Amino acid sequence: VLLTPKYVPLVKRLPETTTTVRRWSLEADDALRDCFESTGRDVLLPIPKLEDTVRRYLAAQRPLLNDDQFRRTERIAHDFQSGVGKQLQEELVAQDKNKTHTSYISEPYLYWYLSFRDSMMLTNPYVVFNPDPKTEYNDQLVRATNIVCSAVRFMKTLRAGLQESGVCHLNPTKSETDGFKRVFRWAPSFRSRPIDLSPFFRLFNSTRIPKRRVDELFTDDKARHLLVMRKGNMYVFDSLDGDGNLVTPAEIQSHLRYILSDPTPAAPFPLGVLTSENRDVWAGLRDKLMAAGNTEDLQIVDSALFCLSLDDEGMRDRFHLSDNMIHGDGCNRWFDKSLTFILTKDGQAALSFDHSWGDGLALQVFQNEIFEETTERPLVHPGSAAAAAVDSASAVRRLQFNLDSELENGIKKAQENFDSLMSTLTIDAMEFKKGGKALLKKSKLSPDAVAQLALQMGFLRQYGQTAGACETCSTAAFRDGRTDSIRPVTLQTQRCSHAFVFQPGRHSVEQLQAMLSECSAYHRQLIEEGIMGQGFDSHLFALHYLADSKAEALHGLFTDPAYAAIDLSILESSTLTSPAMDYAVIFLYAPDGFGVTYSVLDDRIGCTASSYPTRNGREFLQCVHKSLEDIFTVLEGKTLG
Repeated sequence: VLLTPKYVPLVKRLPETTTTVRRWSLEADDALRDCFESTGRDVLLPIPKLEDTVRRYLAAQRPLLNDDQFRRTERIAHDFQSGVGKQLQEELVAQDKNKTHTSYISEPYLYWYLSFRDSMMLTNPYVVFNPDPKTEYNDQLVRATNIVCSAVRFMKTLRAGLQESGVCHLNPTKSETDGFKRVFRWAPSFRSRPIDLSPFFRLFNSTRIPKRRVDELFTDDKARHLLVMRKGNMYVFDSLDGDGNLVTPAEIQSHLRYILSDPTPAAPFPLGVLTSENRDVWAGLRDKLMAAGNTEDLQIVDSALFCLSLDDEGMRDRFHLSDNMIHGDGCNRWFDKSLTFILTKDGQAALSFDHSWGDGLALQVFQNEIFEETTERPLVHPGSAAAAAVDSASAVRRLQFNLDSELENGIKKAQENFDSLMSTLTIDAMEFKKGGKALLKKSKLSPDAVAQLALQMGFLRQYGQTAGACETCSTAAFRDGRTDSIRPVTLQTQRCSHAFVFQPGRHSVEQLQAMLSECSAYHRQLIEEGIMGQGFDSHLFALHYLADSKAEALHGLFTDPAYAAIDLSILESSTLTSPAMDYAVIFLYAPDGFGVTYSVLDDRIGCTASSYPTRNGREFLQCVHKSLEDIFTVLEGKTLG
């Protein structure tokens, strides 16, 4: 029997040694999913009306195209709506009626990720934890032990169906209250929904297996061991006992101490770097690894609860930290694992995850839980050295793989490819300290709208043109809802950006403030449509996926250069803000674009941008900073110089 949410905090406070939460061991994915309580699991992602999707698509294209280009795209879109698109829509709706446990977009998104052939480093998100407020708990061994214990406890709670979902707020002033939390599942008027946690069955004991053309996801929830990497070497030990309970924190600390003190030198041929390779190349090398007698050890890696990467280097600054958390030297990571924690020598922590199965908002629930428990209720403490119940030398096993010359050469080549790719990537950061969410809300502006506007203004200031932009929007309020995209470039933001950047003297402060309000109001509408599954990107993507499955030529909508251009946005952005998170980094898909993450806090705005040599990320962020200065100057009632 699943406990109701109001009893979950009480269960969580019970000592680990007095509570036995039984593990579920079900073979079928659907059965495993259903053992997780998700109050929104029966709320499926709605399929928008085709005419609404076409209208929204054309509205997003209008500021990016000249008149002739837009008329052509408009004609193609309307032809699609009345012909092939209508047939595809009917087929998509019919298919959706037969799906009772998943959304219409789940399969297309999963296929897209699993068929992506470039390095997984380009799709895996990376989220850096804030430091523990108690500095002495930022010791690498102490923090790693507490994170491992907390993650395993989270897994037990999740599999027992006791994990509370987070909440997706459409109106936080009404729903972020204690009263709401008691009644939210019966109060749709609050316009909030619980975040769907059904994808979390892939969070633990899971790995993405490289296959030619399309990868596979593997899960073995019976495994009890943890994978630890250090200096490119791989170690395993059991973090659950035979009954499925967490072993004592002292045991885990002892095992990690043993690994950290192991004098084994860095692996001469670190297997982990193979997971950074092109997926088809890695699939071929993995087959050779298995043929060389490494099948059992690879299965041990694949089935591990998660991966813990212990790095031997301290961080010099924020840029060094970003580089390390994203990839390090490529040798001390197993990018295929569904979940990896990374701990630097000076105790800074991050997590990364395989994007094929999960998205940022749901993972934020997990990260917040880990951070809260490790900082407020840590299980081990600085200076603690309780005797472990087992001998770590016998409990910890270092995996050793059989490698022939072909495999060794494959590892060398993978390292060269890794170094080449990473040498072209630049990560820059900026922090605006002259204002933030508090002042924006006082001005009745959407903080997210202003942040997106500043990105557009920054690009316009740097390059003199309007760039296509895409902001990730979570649809996690729906079962397997995944994400959709907000298209923040609008006629309103285009007009406002040009006024601020090129024509500040032609407009009064009041006129500029009115433009900001117009941008904010329309952006709020886009956010609400996106959260409610009424964006156009996912819908068109599903229709495109369905059309691709037929032995017919694609409609001109999907071959229109304007469609390809908006699909590969120059400004790819995402925002996540939480007490647990310092910042996040996303890679960019467009080789001539920026991958931007940002956080709008009460008194400041932080922004990180990744880019390749075709763009100057540092200069871009300087332009974004200048744009924010201008916006806040106008909000203070001052004219622009």
